[in-house]
Amino acid sequence: MTTTDRPGPLEGLRVIEIGDRGEVAGKLIADAGADVIRVEPVAGARSRHIGPFVGDRVDVNHSLSFHARNTSKRSVTLDLGDEHGRDLWRRLVGWAEVVIDSTGPGVLDGHGVGYDAVDDDRLIWCSITPFGLTGPWRDWAHADLVNVALGGSMMSTGYEDHDLPPIRPDGEHSVAMSNEYAVSAILAALWLRDEERTGGGRGDFIDLAIHEATSATTEGSFANWEYIGRVVQRQTGRHASADGTPPWQYLCADGQYILLMGGGVPRERRILDALIAWMAETKPELADRLRAPEVEVVLYRDPRSHPEVRRMVAEAIGEFVQSRPSEEVYRRGQSLHLPWGLVRRPEENLDDPHWDDRGFFWSGEAPGHPTPVRYAGAPYLMHASPVRLRRRPPLLGEHNHEVYVGMLGVEQGALASLAKAGAI
Repeated sequence: MTTTDRPGPLEGLRVIEIGDRGEVAGKLIADAGADVIRVEPVAGARSRHIGPFVGDRVDVNHSLSFHARNTSKRSVTLDLGDEHGRDLWRRLVGWAEVVIDSTGPGVLDGHGVGYDAVDDDRLIWCSITPFGLTGPWRDWAHADLVNVALGGSMMSTGYEDHDLPPIRPDGEHSVAMSNEYAVSAILAALWLRDEERTGGGRGDFIDLAIHEATSATTEGSFANWEYIGRVVQRQTGRHASADGTPPWQYLCADGQYILLMGGGVPRERRILDALIAWMAETKPELADRLRAPEVEVVLYRDPRSHPEVRRMVAEAIGEFVQSRPSEEVYRRGQSLHLPWGLVRRPEENLDDPHWDDRGFFWSGEAPGHPTPVRYAGAPYLMHASPVRLRRRPPLLGEHNHEVYVGMLGVEQGALASLAKAGAI
């Protein structure tokens, strides 16, 4: 049986997704085989109106932002402000096993079609909102910039020159982080529902706050404050730390940057010995620095102890890699089990054979583009039940007829009337 013939791990799961903050969760589930129907307003989802666009032509079906986050889904349109649109929504909920609702606090309830109006004990409803459905911040205004700032992650990101402000990456990272948590929560709820011993066949309501997901993704910041009462500081091109650390990025002899995780300091004696032998080939004076007996403390003791020794080791390694070509540093460092890597431009990954060997990039259609394109695939391989591109991103309302007539039994003439009235 070929990969494309095998069912995915969520094959047959019925999901509807509504709102603009849950499309990454919907994509992850859809690529895993679930039948995900994206319910959009008549004018289209917000991401359809965000560039860049295929061929720089502004069109709701040409947004690369929408394409990237909506593979393998179907699209229907409806207007919740119209009674006929609300009836279609109710019928879709009756079909679904999982609802991903990111419309915002009280939006669906305001139309009388929220979770409280559902009579289905097996339904799993995942609400994704900026600050959750309870608490004093429930109705606060939201943007990705607000969430990564309030959540704490932005304070640890940027340059060690603290006269400069913190930096946040583009791409709505807070939404993506929350959606990863959402998928984990949905999978847990599915397991509990279907596990007779503990679930009793009941679904669940998941109240997921983007703010809380962001706050839980601040790496060592909370731990440093909670356990040792110290605040981590931004450091250029490396992890934030309560103490200043040596640089991790160096310009090699060929003008290419290399990143040395942890400043390049080995964690094991055998790796240190191999690194010293390599350095001795061309820079024996630097290798001798690493033979000093006090170097042992950076291998086996608390990394916060003896920072002056750790800095000395990192500086010697940094000076060495600057004398060598980047590809040699990268390949040979990796051969010694050192977590070192080239600092690449994003597009340089497109031609790396490692990605091809892993089958990471998926080839498929993109609306508006004349030839197949490459999509970023899943970060995991499941050989028996593959995660893969199952259909191209949908056109706006592309599956209205297929879903409303073919699946829900709406009459053809009634569908045309609904479209004419703007209900779909």
